[in-house]
Amino acid sequence: MARSAALRVLLHNAHGPFDGLPRTAGWGYPEPYTRDLMLSAFGILVSGNEVLTGALRRTLKALAAHQTPLGHIPSLANDPDDRGASDSTPLFLLGLALFRQSENEPEFLKEPARKALTWMRYQSPDDTVMVAQLPTSDWRDEQWVLGYGLFVNTLVYGYLMLYGEHESAARLRLLMNRLEALSEARDPHVHEGLVMPSRPYYALFSYKIYNSDRFDLLGNSLAILTGIASRERSRNIIAWVEAECQTLREKGDLIVNLPPCLLPFIRPEDPDWRPRYEIFNRPGDYHNGGVWPFVCGVYIAACVAAGRMGLARRNLLALTELVKPWHENEADWGFNEWIKAQTGQPSGRDWQTWSAAMYLYAAECVRLERTPFFEEVRQSNRGTAKPPAG
Repeated sequence: MARSAALRVLLHNAHGPFDGLPRTAGWGYPEPYTRDLMLSAFGILVSGNEVLTGALRRTLKALAAHQTPLGHIPSLANDPDDRGASDSTPLFLLGLALFRQSENEPEFLKEPARKALTWMRYQSPDDTVMVAQLPTSDWRDEQWVLGYGLFVNTLVYGYLMLYGEHESAARLRLLMNRLEALSEARDPHVHEGLVMPSRPYYALFSYKIYNSDRFDLLGNSLAILTGIASRERSRNIIAWVEAECQTLREKGDLIVNLPPCLLPFIRPEDPDWRPRYEIFNRPGDYHNGGVWPFVCGVYIAACVAAGRMGLARRNLLALTELVKPWHENEADWGFNEWIKAQTGQPSGRDWQTWSAAMYLYAAECVRLERTPFFEEVRQSNRGTAKPPAG
């Protein structure tokens, strides 16, 4: 039933008021947001639905048509002037690569892909391959991620592997698996990494003397799915997540059976708390520890990739419960945007495209006991030399 409901949501959202492009949500977001629709490609392409695949094709063409002369992809598929996102171009490249693979069209949008790859090469401040970003420029528009962010670089690694740029991908994987610079007295000739000596997971971000050791569920899940994380590290990350969530439940800070997007929550007494968080990003809300169904879908895929099938099945059942309640419009299935951690109440927009799409992808991963599109990406990392520790 949940799979059929997810398909209904996606079909409802396949045509919106902006040039016939898909809606981001059934009621609240009629716009075709790039990041939402590109991440939705995971589920759309495993659905086998020709209407949805056609809508994805239209979106990719629209993004290519509105690409800037330098290669940047806008944040809205219909608006070439909506620029500045750090994740729109890598998500376009990743979504396009998945579409090409699924539809067996390796040359589809060849020139826009070339331009986007060139744009991304210039996003590395020290001219390596790891890209940097400004705060609030990725999907977390209410969260401060500065410099070398985990999430965006997992996208870069994924598309580099899918486009066959294995040398650049290997270099990025090595850099990401270096130790994070934790001291102000770090050697300026040693590149920042995202591995922390006291944590099993990857840091939220690192740049020169600035860093954050908070846990980014989406970034770490993509690191597992794409094979940036070794098999051992992947299983350690997942074990840590489950243990931390159990602790949160015992404290009354988490009521649902799936992890928040950020751990630990940022609180007013913390040095990385920002005054605006009081309005939009309270602890357990939105990007500060809200529970996002689409992110949980990627986490379930990561559990499958790590061989934790029992946990993946349990989490899929929990996700099925999570996407059922509605918030804005009475419906059998809400597929809401995000859920407040402490109450379990849906708090965003209903019938969210990426919530429905990533449910489909998670369900397919569990059914197949494999992760479509990413099996070969991970396998190519096996047997390679271990990254340096520092």
